[in-house]
Amino acid sequence: MKLLSVAIPCYNSAAYMRKCIDSVLKGGEDVEIFIVNDGSFKDDTKEIADWYEKEYPTVCKAIHQENGGHGAAVMAGLRAASGMFFKVVDSDDWLDEASYMKILDKLRFFANESDTQLDMMISNYVYEKEGATHKRVMSYKRAIPTERILTWDEIGHFLPGQYILMHSVIYRRQMLIDCGLELPKHTFYVDNIFVYTPLPYVKNLYYLDVNFYRYFIGRNDQSVNEAVMIGRIDQQLKITKIMLDAHDLYKIKSRKLRRYMILYIEIMMVVCSILAIKSGTKENLQKKKEIWAHLKKHNLRLYMRIRWGFLGQSMNLPGKAGRQVSIMGYKITQKFYGFN
Repeated sequence: MKLLSVAIPCYNSAAYMRKCIDSVLKGGEDVEIFIVNDGSFKDDTKEIADWYEKEYPTVCKAIHQENGGHGAAVMAGLRAASGMFFKVVDSDDWLDEASYMKILDKLRFFANESDTQLDMMISNYVYEKEGATHKRVMSYKRAIPTERILTWDEIGHFLPGQYILMHSVIYRRQMLIDCGLELPKHTFYVDNIFVYTPLPYVKNLYYLDVNFYRYFIGRNDQSVNEAVMIGRIDQQLKITKIMLDAHDLYKIKSRKLRRYMILYIEIMMVVCSILAIKSGTKENLQKKKEIWAHLKKHNLRLYMRIRWGFLGQSMNLPGKAGRQVSIMGYKITQKFYGFN
């Protein structure tokens, strides 16, 4: 069994996927890499994936499938994986080598020497923003004690912009299978489901304070580009509804985990709301009303907590003037907390 399985979803990624794959290859024979060609047709993604499989047959495996979107590519990697731990690295991102070595050393310890079963490892990620001279680091030092095994009851308070992303996590592979993780096809923003759904199944976690994942931002066609997100608001709404339906948060025993997951849902509601407001269309403003109504019907207690919290109130100010205030408030929050 390999120590770590890495899935690299690729869709017309020929221009940048080599940098990504080369960085993951630094892990050597302890790592297996699944290069998932998700129906690419515009470039040499397929040929590049096949080349890596041929050159590194004990490490790299090319998977070719019809286009199913990011979620389908992640699930293909998970189904093929055999490693004890599982990570996703998007094809335009890469891993820091020095941090990678520390991550692997710690995973080896938990695999071979520790009596404790590790379910999730968390590390930092760095925004590699196109044109930015200052590289912003997403660190969790104020929220999570470092370099010791933890339960959820030992974590601290997360800031609104500090939520855990796919970039931050390595999960125990079998736990992802046991929790029934499924990601929808042809849908963006599934990384939120990937992180959120398994959280109540995590019994033991570990935070290693290294800047491991390099998250590239700057291409105009990226899914986190604001104009693109507005155009895909239906998919953002779909993901939020799936997350709402995944768990009854008030049945989660750990108070601190419950608080964190409520914060995550709150952020998802804010993102849906601000995208609808910034679009300025009656259709999307109606969709905004519908997602809040869905939350109210789904869980009245959770609705009351989020709707009448500071962020919920700021997203539901009446009239055109209220919407302008919401946008101004979001921009301030965005700058302070570093939202995309």
